[in-house]
Amino acid sequence: MEQFPHISANSEIFVLTGAGISKESGLDTFRDNDGLWNNHRVEDVATPEAFTRNPSLVYDFYNNRRRELNSGIMPNKAHLILTELEKLFKINIITQNIDNLHELAGNSSIIYMHGELNKARCIKNDSHIYQWTTDLDETHKCLHCGSQMRPHICWFGEMPFQMDEIHQKAEQSSLFVSIGTSGEVYPAAGFVSMFKEMKKTTVELNLEPSRNQDQFDFAIHKPATVAVEEFKNLVLKNIK
Repeated sequence: MEQFPHISANSEIFVLTGAGISKESGLDTFRDNDGLWNNHRVEDVATPEAFTRNPSLVYDFYNNRRRELNSGIMPNKAHLILTELEKLFKINIITQNIDNLHELAGNSSIIYMHGELNKARCIKNDSHIYQWTTDLDETHKCLHCGSQMRPHICWFGEMPFQMDEIHQKAEQSSLFVSIGTSGEVYPAAGFVSMFKEMKKTTVELNLEPSRNQDQFDFAIHKPATVAVEEFKNLVLKNIK
């Protein structure tokens, strides 16, 4: 696409964000370091089997990440620009990230499809969810039923959260924007195909072309803070 598409004021924009948008705030991306996540294999810390096999390791891993997140990590320009765009459009943020940087930036509509680092939930009842900013271990029990608690994270092999609501947001939105995601992990990787089937414009803002690059109508391949600012300027020039 040579010409950036026109978009109407007050349109809904579906924004999918991945680890690339938080990297410039100081958080490692999921696939840094040759497939290791904070020096751990994903299979050892991000699956239900890992939690069953070695819960202490899993608790410690997320405790460390939670401490890191809450040690002063702040939203960057990319997060803040998305908040600015809410003055003109309805921005639906669907994030694969488990940090709270969109929330800190002031975004008003956020779906955490892979869970939230600052929450914990009961292993017996998915609706027993608690705000949690301190360490979590096997001694913590659900206040409703007394069962063991676990990080409120969607691990590999589990169904992402709020998928029905995500599809509803997609149907309502006129533009799909993917920011800082590799296009490797489903079902999020399939969102661009869904928008193409609905004949809606798709935009990629990523450091490098993603696996699904041929399905995007327009792309900016730069760091998120730069790409999102360029996207904002293009959108503002093409409001109809």
